[in-house]
Amino acid sequence: MIVRHDKLRPFITSIFKAAGCQEAEAGRIGMRLVEANLVGHDSHGVIRVPSYVQWLKAGKVLADRSVEIVFENDAIAVLDGQFGFGQTIGEQAMKLGIDKCARHGVAVIALRNSGHLGRIGDWPLMAAEAGLLSLHFVNTTGAGILVAPFGGTQRRLSANPIAAGIPVTGRPPILLDISACTVAEGKIRVALNKGVPVPENCIIDSQGQPTTDPKVFYADPPGAILPIAGHKGYGLAFLCEVLAGALTGGGCSNPDKADRVVNGMFSILLDPGKFQSDPAFTAEVERFIAWVKSSAKVSANGEILLPGDVEDRTKAKRMRDGIDIDATTWAQLVAIADTVGVTTPAV
Repeated sequence: MIVRHDKLRPFITSIFKAAGCQEAEAGRIGMRLVEANLVGHDSHGVIRVPSYVQWLKAGKVLADRSVEIVFENDAIAVLDGQFGFGQTIGEQAMKLGIDKCARHGVAVIALRNSGHLGRIGDWPLMAAEAGLLSLHFVNTTGAGILVAPFGGTQRRLSANPIAAGIPVTGRPPILLDISACTVAEGKIRVALNKGVPVPENCIIDSQGQPTTDPKVFYADPPGAILPIAGHKGYGLAFLCEVLAGALTGGGCSNPDKADRVVNGMFSILLDPGKFQSDPAFTAEVERFIAWVKSSAKVSANGEILLPGDVEDRTKAKRMRDGIDIDATTWAQLVAIADTVGVTTPAV
């Protein structure tokens, strides 16, 4: 079904408010989940609502928490998210990083014990909108172990998103938002709900054999997601685990902590104006964009896109035409809304 964003957002917000979040946090969660759908990251959109509410009821994520500063100096902050909703904790962490970077030219934020941080691209976008470059590494301790190591068949790593943002004058920021694995678990769940296969060479069964059946991933024993580009993606994933897990103090993927989904994020923010004059930086980025896009195209009607362009175009289309939500996901939203006493709006 097609649902307009301005109908969907208040519905999602009302669910979290009824579930126990204060209005500001409920609105923040609703905004960021629907935004993920708008830009085409359905795996991190409203499909997450049932899990979030169930985690809240079970005390595995906590409403209306604030980051605790474990250590801080001019450029560094080590933060504990207190198991709060990632949409709140991530925003607080980025605001602190943006403030530090604006004053000192660089900021390093080590965040641990955050609830699910949602679409990681939200955080470099915040920094880019403040005129800052940023780079983010993420891991999930315990319940988020999903990915087999290169050459292995069993889950040992989390999805390990890596995101980066570059502000560009006169156009949307360049925004990279990828995982060190071939497919987000949420995309496998979307495929399961839609009854469609997962793309080839993304997941394996428990014996290490390739499959496109999303049900195999959730079987007992379960399948696993593959790293991108074989050993190269595995190496990136390992780096993410160390930076976002060991260095933040939240811990790397660990089955002994599998009772809840907990994110760690290691973020580096840079003020380009502190490295060279702003006109020089901007001019060089613009020159490089033009050079990259001037390449001969594979096909006559082809186009060379920059990181983030697809999301920008998808958002414009979905803002205009609405968001396509499959019947299974919508039924799950209706069911979870009913558990907290929220009436489903006519859409």
